[in-house]
Amino acid sequence: MKIAVCIKQVPDSWAEKKMVNGTLDREGVDAVLNDLDEYAVEEALRIAEAHGGNEEGGANSVTVISMGPERATEAIRKALSMGANDAILISDSALAGADAITTSAVLAKVIETGGFDLVLCGTESTDARMSVVPAMISARLGWAQLTFAGSVVVDPAASTVAITRVTDAGVDSMGASFPAVLSVIEKINEPRYPSFKGIMASKKKTIDVRDCAAIGISVQGAWSLVADSASRPARAAGIKVTDSGDGGKELVDFLAGKKLI
Repeated sequence: MKIAVCIKQVPDSWAEKKMVNGTLDREGVDAVLNDLDEYAVEEALRIAEAHGGNEEGGANSVTVISMGPERATEAIRKALSMGANDAILISDSALAGADAITTSAVLAKVIETGGFDLVLCGTESTDARMSVVPAMISARLGWAQLTFAGSVVVDPAASTVAITRVTDAGVDSMGASFPAVLSVIEKINEPRYPSFKGIMASKKKTIDVRDCAAIGISVQGAWSLVADSASRPARAAGIKVTDSGDGGKELVDFLAGKKLI
């Protein structure tokens, strides 16, 4: 069973972010593996370990796939240190500022030729919060999609996968045959901390770096762009109400003025 996990390197959630020429400034902040992708990596490892292991010579393999600049290898090494077997990085200057449409096209092209049975993703990236790439990959490949999974059960012998997910109406159960694209929520597991052994082993694992020509795709740039942006305004001073018997009325007037009541 071959499992792919799509991950992304993103600016640290705690970093102060700014836009430069319509794109997010990624060079001036610390970059990390997208928090929500760690759950997908962990779930892929658990699936592999439950069905023959993913060690060298094992019955399964976990491949990490990412699109980004060369710097993205830092995030990839984190996933490899957790236990993934190898990785593919698509890095090309033509992909700078790519949106979800382009990103999904590139990832789907790599997955299509990889012979994968399952593709796992986090629900979204913390820099964009769109939550559409897993569905886009599924649509481009023509594979089943099982999204927002809170639990995953795989039967390699029958080539099937089943999930449960929480909705407004309750808990849904659904399944599909291989190949399939899954996205998992953050409550599905607790990602493991890389061990010292895993960190050292990750330095020897292969990261296959490819450009657009190598995967056989041409891109026309982003289909969407940010026309304008502004920094968040400084926090204004609050309004102090001295209660001289009419404090309640002043509070109601204030809330009404903000259209909160």
